[in-house]
Amino acid sequence: MFDHGRLGGTGYLSILPVDQGIEHSAGASFAKNPDYFDPEKIVELAIEGGCNAVASTFGVLGAVARKYAHKIPFLVKVNHNELLTYPNKADQIMFGSVDQAWDMGAVAVGATIYFGSEESSRQIVEVSEAFHHAHELGMATVLWCYLRNPAFKKDGTDYHTAADLTGQANHLGVSIQADIIKQKLPECNGGFRALNTGGSSYGKLDERIYTELTSDHPIDLTRYQVANCFMGRSGLINSGGASGDNDMAEAVRTAVVNKRAGGTGLISGRKAFQRPQKEGVALLQAIQDVYLCDAVTVA
Repeated sequence: MFDHGRLGGTGYLSILPVDQGIEHSAGASFAKNPDYFDPEKIVELAIEGGCNAVASTFGVLGAVARKYAHKIPFLVKVNHNELLTYPNKADQIMFGSVDQAWDMGAVAVGATIYFGSEESSRQIVEVSEAFHHAHELGMATVLWCYLRNPAFKKDGTDYHTAADLTGQANHLGVSIQADIIKQKLPECNGGFRALNTGGSSYGKLDERIYTELTSDHPIDLTRYQVANCFMGRSGLINSGGASGDNDMAEAVRTAVVNKRAGGTGLISGRKAFQRPQKEGVALLQAIQDVYLCDAVTVA
């Protein structure tokens, strides 16, 4: 993956992820641009956009593997949270095997763990075993390293994107040998503090996390995420987030923060595919331009 696309050979990654047909439902994801119900259009966007790789489901990549697996690196997402079960639940389950991904010519597998959820212990075991087998085959491993627990929303603040909690999730992720961590950009800090108030007790903390290792600056908060990825030995790629009114500016800002914090790249999906292909290509290449720009340095 590191040798492909516009960022090939730079040490940075720009990945197009389109697993939202399962994770967010196909209609909700592709209604803005129905072209992307077609797997070939997804892969075409990644190629035209100059991405290092395209990440998607067994079905999407398997449908076009014979035509495209040798043209752009495939990253197959092996587990998902589907939204058709009623009532909806939050649990990542396996949709296929590492061997299936290998057979279609994929160079990497990806998986999600909902750290903090009741199901996380099982997910950790499943994903650890899958990553071990992937490494036996010479494949790279990418972990969508997310938090999920209603208790992480406290007193009006959503700590699912807190630097201290996401940092610990990253550390658990690299501990099961994820080569690359996908994480949301931190938007706050102090999750461990908030969950250790009153009569509650949660995890362990050291005040130096907040006084010496981080500040309120987004680059410092993201740098703490990088530090928890074995000081960057496993790369941190931040996610682009949902599509909105200022997608280009938000995507470029996220890329600047990630690069200046010592991160490895960006993985942006909805901002790119929920618009005409020409605009999606321009957004992906604007992200890549940040990593190609010598003026944007590690802070």
